[in-house]
Amino acid sequence: MSGSIFRRHVIRMSAEKDAQQRDPVTQTGTAYTQMTLMMNADRRRLKRIQSFERKASVKREILPNYAPWVAGILASGKGQQDDVTMRVMLWRIDAGDYHGALDIGEYALRYNLNMPEKHTRTTGCAIAEEIADQAEKQYIAKSPIPLDVLTRTMALTLDEDMPDQVRANLYKWLGYAQRDNNQPQPATCSWLRALELNERVGVKQDLKQLEKYLEKQQQTNTASQDEPPR
Repeated sequence: MSGSIFRRHVIRMSAEKDAQQRDPVTQTGTAYTQMTLMMNADRRRLKRIQSFERKASVKREILPNYAPWVAGILASGKGQQDDVTMRVMLWRIDAGDYHGALDIGEYALRYNLNMPEKHTRTTGCAIAEEIADQAEKQYIAKSPIPLDVLTRTMALTLDEDMPDQVRANLYKWLGYAQRDNNQPQPATCSWLRALELNERVGVKQDLKQLEKYLEKQQQTNTASQDEPPR
């Protein structure tokens, strides 16, 4: 084993052991304490950066350092509160590792893990809101988030409590992804649901256009069926 591979192996094994033995009240544990210190240093580094684009780039640079820890925590199945792993979830979203973030999200929701201190949102709300916000940013940048990410996010957070506006926004961007992936009927359903939750969500004009398209498509199909056989 090379040194880096060995180090990753040690971190992962430490995470699995730590998750089994850490005090759930004080959250103390040697390995966890070390990871917290590393994360605090990285957070101080990120705080000095004003550019969100640059922050995302730095997160992509440092996230591999936490991958063995997260893998160990997810493998342990113990469900201990872990602020390091929860922050990694948020960082992964910012860095564009959406499925990696949702892997943590599934674990966090299964064991009712809370967001780190000073975060007022529930975990389900944070996942839905952060993914939807990224979907908007990437859509504007003409680099849309893949449909399967939004579908998975919706399925994961469907039963979670959150403000209606947050869920409406997730339905909104799911609808855009469905429309742009040639799924006009599901897109219509998503946008109608978004409007039910928040009439100011901002999809009315696009919904009208999509409904006209579907109506025209239906008329074309009906006309073709009525043609006599040749």
